[in-house]
Amino acid sequence: MGAVSIALITLFVGMAIGMPLCWLFISSSVAGLLASGSPVTFLAGTFFHAVDNYVLTAVAFFIFAGSLLSEAGLADRIVRFSYALVGRLRGGMEAVGIVATLFLSALTGSSIPCISALIPLLVPRLERYGYEKRYTAALLCSSCFLGYLIPPSVPALLYCLIAQQSVSAMFLATIIPGLLIAGGYAILNYIICPRFINPALIVEAPAVPATFGESVKELGKATWVALPALGCPALIMVGIYGGICTPNEAGAIAAVYCMIVGYFVYRELTIEGTRRALYSSILSIGVVIVLIATGTVFGRYLIKIGVAQMVANYAMSLFHTKAMILMSMNVVLLVLGMFIDGTPILVLAVPLFLPLMQQLGVNLVHLGSIVILNIGLGVITPPFAMSLFVGTRLSGCTYMELAKIVLLFFFLVGIPVLLLTTYVPAISCWLPTLVLGPEVVGSW
Repeated sequence: MGAVSIALITLFVGMAIGMPLCWLFISSSVAGLLASGSPVTFLAGTFFHAVDNYVLTAVAFFIFAGSLLSEAGLADRIVRFSYALVGRLRGGMEAVGIVATLFLSALTGSSIPCISALIPLLVPRLERYGYEKRYTAALLCSSCFLGYLIPPSVPALLYCLIAQQSVSAMFLATIIPGLLIAGGYAILNYIICPRFINPALIVEAPAVPATFGESVKELGKATWVALPALGCPALIMVGIYGGICTPNEAGAIAAVYCMIVGYFVYRELTIEGTRRALYSSILSIGVVIVLIATGTVFGRYLIKIGVAQMVANYAMSLFHTKAMILMSMNVVLLVLGMFIDGTPILVLAVPLFLPLMQQLGVNLVHLGSIVILNIGLGVITPPFAMSLFVGTRLSGCTYMELAKIVLLFFFLVGIPVLLLTTYVPAISCWLPTLVLGPEVVGSW
């Protein structure tokens, strides 16, 4: 127990003084091993095997495809399509952001590329129509983690890498929770949007079709223009679920498809734009790979010394019902999400929770959807909410202006959907079971 204490103290002290997590994972493992007199030889092998996995190839390709999003002009066309789809509804100008995020999520598989593309596009435009920029930016920040739930999803790929689950099943498991979040956001936006319209800001009237016939005509035009952009997620899904290609190959196809559309269809992608997308992708991929490798080392060390079983035994002694244990897991994941990013949570928490969840008979595809939804909500949860940091920088609003509105969506929509996903397994497991069969998903 002394070695465990030294490892954990090293971790928490390092976090408190702001050390990078990757170095903390390694140093904590080394400190614990040296304190117990155990050899450290397993570190190198574990590090190598953590990154020697084909799933990371798919992660890299989808990150690159997401980086090409704005550079290739796909985001602009999807925004126009979203305007045509929901612009005439009450609060529809703001709902454009939700719909656009939903479609862009199917291209990026991540959260930050969505708001990085949409905030510069929508915030200034909607402010000219009277919508306060703090509300538009906060709504986009609240919606950004739909990229974790709408396939292809980078966190779903990472969960499959850690929990050894079917990629196809995990992609399908988070679709219904993602749609529930988007629908809940749209309803809440319909209710509260008018209080964030300031007539003094209005510079021009929104260019929304006045009649139903004009709306249908504009929708047809917008759909035609957006078809090349919308074709990317369709191509990915048909390829994976039609058995035509693996997730790795689908990621490569997505990246190449975005480049072809950007260069030859929309003609907005340049060599310099490709270089910027490639550079940002390499940085992101490098961070993910190092965190996966070092986090796996620390996670394996904790499992090796029996911490995972200790967590399981403690939870079983503290709570006597499955419902309460699942609730406590949600609380732990949400608290972790307030302070650290999703990838470290995945590589640390999932190995610790797996034995307990298997002991309780929780389906691991269902568990994946719960974990991914939790880390998605963590992206928008203060104090260390990455989406709020990015939203503040891009919109010019203060952190507190965005946080107050984001928390409305978090508590009134995010938490109810999380509870539904946790306690109604069918929300996660019905669709993958329907498509792939119970032999892939398992019993739930």
